[in-house]
Amino acid sequence: MTQPSVEPRGTAQDAGTGPRRCAGTSRLDRYFRIGARGSTVGREVRGGVTTFMAMSYILLLNPLILSGPDAAGNRLGHAGLITATALAAAVCTLLMGLVGRVPLALAAGLGVSGVLSTQVAPHMTWPQAMGMCVLYGAVIVLLAVTGLRELIMNAIPLALKHAITMGIGMFIALIGLVKAGFVHASKGGGPVTLGPAGELAGWPVLVFCVTLLAVLMLQARDVPGAILIGIVVGTVLAVVVNAAAAPGAAAWRSGAPELKGSAVSVPDFSLLGHVEFGGWGSLGVMSVGMIVFTLVLAGFFDAMATIIGVATEARLTDERGRLPGLSRALFIDGAGGAIGGVAGASGQTVFIESATGVGEGARTGLSSVVTGLLFTACLFFTPLTRIVPGEVAAAALVVIGAMMMSNARHVDWSDRAIAVPAFLTVVLMPFTYSITAGVGAGVIAYTAIKAAQGRWREPGVFMWLLTAVFTGYFALHPIESWLGVK
Repeated sequence: MTQPSVEPRGTAQDAGTGPRRCAGTSRLDRYFRIGARGSTVGREVRGGVTTFMAMSYILLLNPLILSGPDAAGNRLGHAGLITATALAAAVCTLLMGLVGRVPLALAAGLGVSGVLSTQVAPHMTWPQAMGMCVLYGAVIVLLAVTGLRELIMNAIPLALKHAITMGIGMFIALIGLVKAGFVHASKGGGPVTLGPAGELAGWPVLVFCVTLLAVLMLQARDVPGAILIGIVVGTVLAVVVNAAAAPGAAAWRSGAPELKGSAVSVPDFSLLGHVEFGGWGSLGVMSVGMIVFTLVLAGFFDAMATIIGVATEARLTDERGRLPGLSRALFIDGAGGAIGGVAGASGQTVFIESATGVGEGARTGLSSVVTGLLFTACLFFTPLTRIVPGEVAAAALVVIGAMMMSNARHVDWSDRAIAVPAFLTVVLMPFTYSITAGVGAGVIAYTAIKAAQGRWREPGVFMWLLTAVFTGYFALHPIESWLGVK
């Protein structure tokens, strides 16, 4: 990430007084406090564009993750998914800029989308799954308004928070490897295998490998927008391979990388408002509750850490590391879950890529407004995004998973009371294809080990309540069988 070179850099304390570089006295400057935070309109615009470039890959990845069938065998339209993804990101980011007035951008959370695709949609229709998304957003808003969100964050051990982030990263990476055809379900022997029969097959998976290596190499050189550049490189390679390969030799999972017709189109709002509440009776109250709880977990933990981390980099926090107006940012982040559900794009959350805009000088919500307007413009360029094959977009999922694994450095692996729960959390998410299973195993292991060490008071009341909930979750089938409930 490019290091900012703003002088002087505004802080929460000098927002109203003290020497600063004035960006003007216009209404725009007064509303966003551009001069008070030591920035200029030019820097805010540059930061907003940079943030958009760094996170625009979501327009490709979110439709890829949500491309699976629901319980009725129905799939969401690709054009509609791209429009929904751009629309939800635009609305939430504009809200963060205009109301929160901080340089934070939001888009579909890959962890939330992964849960919707693999754990929710297979048991209900897509409109019902989006209804679940609205419910989880409402829960997070309620937690933010009541102040419980911060209390919960403080109750869960820091190591488990990092482990949850790592586990979601592994989960996302596995989705990418499967979508690319790099990993297949085994027809014999182990549960999974390299390629369809123990070896990679086809040109598309080769394009995936080249794209993955290109992004990793660009990141190693600290190139801004490495993921987006890598996707562009991979798409160009895919177009060349598709044109040069013999007919049928390149079997692209998401369609051939070709531009058909105009590059500009009318937005497809077919998914907007397709939300259903109810019809979940076949799942049972316990299962519905755990689905909502899983979605809350998937979108809960990264957001607060990301908000504080980016705000600290922008020098907007006070001497105790607190962000003035944090409640507004948390409220908008929670509302993003409901907004994403209504749009048909899954829950929205703050993206760590916002830090790239801060690195370019962004200090106010004006940069988020710029990012939001660029997402709005993308509503009209759906045909361009459809050129990118799924195998190329999948490479970015693996890269993001690798980035999330960096949290391992914060875990004390020499302490078994921490290491074992963290390990179970990380490995069980991809191995069971369930974020809930990973979190549940980690929570139960943590409290059990603490109790075995005679330190049962350390986890706290909330962790013991979670242990009881997850114990019921894992034992749900035996309990239902015992009670004679089908």
